[in-house]
Amino acid sequence: MSDSLREPWLRGLAFNPAAPSDVLIRLLDPAAGDAGPLMCEDRDLPAAVIDAALRHPSGVIRGALARNRYVDPVRLAPLASDPSGLVRARLASGPRHWPRRVRPLPNQILVTLLLAQDGGEDNRLTAKEIIAELESSRQIPLSFFRSVADHAQPELRTVATWRWESLTPAQRAALLDDPDDCVRETAQDRNWALEPERVEARLPSFGPRNAFVFGTCALSPALVEQCFADGTVLPMARNPHTPAYALVRLARHPDAEVRASVAVRPDVGPDLVAELRSDPVEYVRTCAHLHPFSRTWAEYRAIDQVIGHGPDCTCPIGEPFTDARVDPAVGPSPDWFASCAVSGETVLRRVAASWPGLPTALAEALAQDDDEEVRIRLACHHPLAPPRLLLDVFVTRPVHRPHLLDLPTFPRTGWAHLIGHPDPEVRTLAAADPALSDPPVQDPDASVRQAAAANPSLSPQALEPLLTDPHTAEGAASNPALPVPRMHALLDNCLDGAATVPTAVRG
Repeated sequence: MSDSLREPWLRGLAFNPAAPSDVLIRLLDPAAGDAGPLMCEDRDLPAAVIDAALRHPSGVIRGALARNRYVDPVRLAPLASDPSGLVRARLASGPRHWPRRVRPLPNQILVTLLLAQDGGEDNRLTAKEIIAELESSRQIPLSFFRSVADHAQPELRTVATWRWESLTPAQRAALLDDPDDCVRETAQDRNWALEPERVEARLPSFGPRNAFVFGTCALSPALVEQCFADGTVLPMARNPHTPAYALVRLARHPDAEVRASVAVRPDVGPDLVAELRSDPVEYVRTCAHLHPFSRTWAEYRAIDQVIGHGPDCTCPIGEPFTDARVDPAVGPSPDWFASCAVSGETVLRRVAASWPGLPTALAEALAQDDDEEVRIRLACHHPLAPPRLLLDVFVTRPVHRPHLLDLPTFPRTGWAHLIGHPDPEVRTLAAADPALSDPPVQDPDASVRQAAAANPSLSPQALEPLLTDPHTAEGAASNPALPVPRMHALLDNCLDGAATVPTAVRG
């Protein structure tokens, strides 16, 4: 066997969707090199392979599985108490390449990681370092913080304070008076952001993060004046705690973006709204016309997350219309989103298109909207976006391709008419379309050739010359039309180190 074929065969078999468990389990052998970890991290796996990876003696294999975003996270629960702290940290940190939408971990895994008393037998990390990975991973749903606010374990009640403003007033009051000294002190410390005098006292210690404070915390008159003096007024224009007297000045600020942010606030009075509707800048006037739809801060946040972002926005997609501090349970109502969907205001239709709970009929209507950004947002956010729309956005907006490819509804057929497209990424999808009668295995682009070689329309006989060509070997090994005995024959040669290309199995 040529050394140039070994790695492509192993990688191809690792991602062959028709490979049975016994083939995939063989790839967990250290002799398979990187193919095993790549497989464990980057594809869905049969139950038997998950079990084998969970029991595998190599922390590299278990750590790769910990990052898998395709396997049901409930199956990964044993890794939360893995002997290796590095494996636990992989689970806590989430997928290596953060997708726009990060799947939350189940409560069982979160509790295990948060209550760990050590960082694992390998002593490479501390429990606190693993928790820090978890806290920044976006894998903790906001509902978890409310669920542990009255937990029997004081350590978990402390965790509830991490998202202080997402808790109910009753929960905050209980934590401020908690019988445990540590919980009580932490709660009192978290409450500082709602007390203007304490915010003012702590501000100098934040340095470059002052903008975060100006945008989220209760502000004293002195801090309001400091914002105007420093020019950090845009965060204050979006801060729900900004006092009314400051809003009047912000509504007349020379920066149009500042005036626009004020125009949508739910606490702006009718006189200021009327003034902003006559603003010389069209963008500000548009925002002011949206004001009737921004009656609550949750609705304001929903609009603010969309307005001015543009069709190539790739901001993370979290829980529907929440920021880091707001519970989704108090978000805008379904009726509000429905009214946005039929609005004559383009921005509001973009807001509606970004809500995954929009009813089917409204989603279908927005899929044909005249505004491109409405259609793009629907494709990226809504589970019922039609396949033709997903295909269209993939072709016309390359920045969204990684996210679209991860969607379970992304179409894998209907691409054949694009086989001559000038963009190799588009041709790659077209080359894999099973409806294609003659996959372009000679395409000048390597990715297109590999996708063509993986096309299931090819016969086992047609795969043989492709397996022995380094340009197509990986694609051919990943082809679901490859007979299982042939898969094992390839593995025999790769793992046993035979020097010849294995003969095709005939049958």
